Amino acid sequence: MFILSRLSDLIRIPPDQFHKEAQTSIIYELNKKYANKIVHNLGLIVSVWDLIKVDDGLIKPGDGSSYIKCEVRVVVFRPFVGEVLTGWIEKCSPEGIYVKCEFFNDIFIPKDMLFQNCEYNINESAWIWKMDEDTSLYLDVNEKINFRVEKEIFLNIKPKGPKLYDDEEPEEETLETKKPKYSVIGSCQADGMGCVSWWE
Repeated sequence: MFILSRLSDLIRIPPDQFHKEAQTSIIYELNKKYANKIVHNLGLIVSVWDLIKVDDGLIKPGDGSSYIKCEVRVVVFRPFVGEVLTGWIEKCSPEGIYVKCEFFNDIFIPKDMLFQNCEYNINESAWIWKMDEDTSLYLDVNEKINFRVEKEIFLNIKPKGPKLYDDEEPEEETLETKKPKYSVIGSCQADGMGCVSWWE
């Protein structure tokens, strides 16, 4: 679920950080820049783990800040394909189930990756797994769920351009149009998957 990854960057240390130790200031600025951010084809960076290499700082003319080239290891959330994770059902829809973890919400289980004989109940907004004629198990909102990671998706989202006309209305982002930079596709098709309460 978590990996250590190396990054190298040129970090700007502003003058108000000069009274601190250099290592403390560098880690603070790196965390400010990277913590809780998605890096394309890497994953969700949780925090800085340690500094590997730090060069001497340089000051540019007209800027009192110090620029330091450094190499750092960061803790990254990036589950591998086949890994079993536990989360909570955030929302059920006819397309599938949206799952959230403690700090990551962009997990989706499509309907064709649920158990065989699963049906969506519109009135209850929940998925029902009909094991046999007598037993029906519910996949309901806020239930704790085990799922298997099947795929990860990275999107390179480009920044929006400027408005061409003064009266032009900015496009509103909805849940349907807003796509995450990093998302996980999961499945529930094996023993032990689905609601944790089923298997206790």
